[in-house]
Amino acid sequence: MADQRMDADTPVFAIAVAAELSGLHPQTLRQYDRIGLVIPGRTSGGSRRYSTRNIEQLREVAQLSSEGVSLPAIARLLDLEDENRILRRRVAELDAALRAERDNRPGVRVFAAGSAGVIPMPSGRRLRRSTDVVLWHPGSGRG
Repeated sequence: MADQRMDADTPVFAIAVAAELSGLHPQTLRQYDRIGLVIPGRTSGGSRRYSTRNIEQLREVAQLSSEGVSLPAIARLLDLEDENRILRRRVAELDAALRAERDNRPGVRVFAAGSAGVIPMPSGRRLRRSTDVVLWHPGSGRG
């Protein structure tokens, strides 16, 4: 069997368990699913299965609702939280890719442009700033 790892989005809880964990009635969970507020996963037979993230969302919906926030406003907040999570994950992926690219790039990272043209600069060498312009590569530690 393939290695299957559980995360916060893995749907595992039946509706009765999700209702107990969230402190809401199962009918409330069904209603939230119908209106698209908190949408659980489904088994091949069509039964609802809630993830840990769904349980957190249900608790948040209950808290916000008790504070008088409307269901459409709650839906918008949940959508923004999902978008934020996705964007943060993407930023982390891009940051890791950039770091890997920088680490795998051989050669000189600092160059100088002057009357002789563009030349590579050895680490630690200083230029006469009155006649030369220093270009640096982000992450080179210079500049």
